[in-house]
Amino acid sequence: MQRVKRLLILMFPVLLAGSLNAQDIHFSQFYMSPLNLNPALTGVMNCNTRLVANYRNQWAAILQSDAYNTYSVSYDQKIPVGRSDYFGIGGSFYGDVAGATKFGTIQGRLSLAYSKKMGGYRKKSHYLSIGADVGLGQRKINQGNLQWGSQHNGQGGWDPEGTPGFINSYDFLFGDISAGLLWFSTFDANNNFYLGLSMAHLNQPNVSFQNDFIALYSRFTAHGGGMFEVARGISLIPNIVAMFQGNHREFNLGTAVRFAIGNQRVVTQSWQAGLWYRLGTKEDGGAHSDAIIFTTRFDYETYGIGFSYDYNISKLQEGGNFNGAFEFSLVYYICGSEKRAVYCPRF
Repeated sequence: MQRVKRLLILMFPVLLAGSLNAQDIHFSQFYMSPLNLNPALTGVMNCNTRLVANYRNQWAAILQSDAYNTYSVSYDQKIPVGRSDYFGIGGSFYGDVAGATKFGTIQGRLSLAYSKKMGGYRKKSHYLSIGADVGLGQRKINQGNLQWGSQHNGQGGWDPEGTPGFINSYDFLFGDISAGLLWFSTFDANNNFYLGLSMAHLNQPNVSFQNDFIALYSRFTAHGGGMFEVARGISLIPNIVAMFQGNHREFNLGTAVRFAIGNQRVVTQSWQAGLWYRLGTKEDGGAHSDAIIFTTRFDYETYGIGFSYDYNISKLQEGGNFNGAFEFSLVYYICGSEKRAVYCPRF
């Protein structure tokens, strides 16, 4: 394990030169982080206001105290327009810290979406939503913790007196723009589906720590899901997401089963459990299995709490003892009177 940890630290300056242009945050519970998934989801909710918090810890079995930590918070609300349409406005903030060098990215974003009713009525309706967000990000590293290949003594040790490498900037800002589309159809309070497309980093900002240009590749995301009641109080909740960024591909698909608590016509108290599979691509081409993801979620009135655990099945399982990541998610809705409320998918 220590050998793996040392190797990752020593490889970090090499990673800075190229492959970090493809690094983006991602959550296994992507369906509980709507503004990070697609800006068109801004304001798509059954209440007036939504607050979301997510936390992810990854590779603690290998990196221990230097594990990857990702956190995100968001706020969005729905503003009625005319008889059936509405605006969604919101803001989000995330932070991501990785490794012994504390390589970190933080970003704040403002989101805006417009949802247009395309047909139906209150209990059965179809909507098209278009959204966009703008953000300001910061990337930085802790230069004091950097270890360079030139400081390796050739005998498996590190010589701090060796010649260090050089980085022009250890801290910089960049702007970011994203956009997305969403179609959702609701048939009643317990049955719906949605399909979405989004494109992050439309402007492909420069994320180089050197005096050169390394573009942050645009990321294309296709996602879909829904909720389908199969028996009274029991529903299937399938979800899928596919992400394409540069040469990298990631697919995450699975389903959860929701059980209503109590005899409710419109379910507001429930427990669910799910199983997901994540597939990635190799650097030299081809696909590989990444993780099996176990999830659970509890909803009570306007609160939702989710937990997931990634069981690693990639080649890193030897160093991490099959441990990948765990996540916590929390969503809180603030509901009020709305004379012409529509049913929306619940995230």
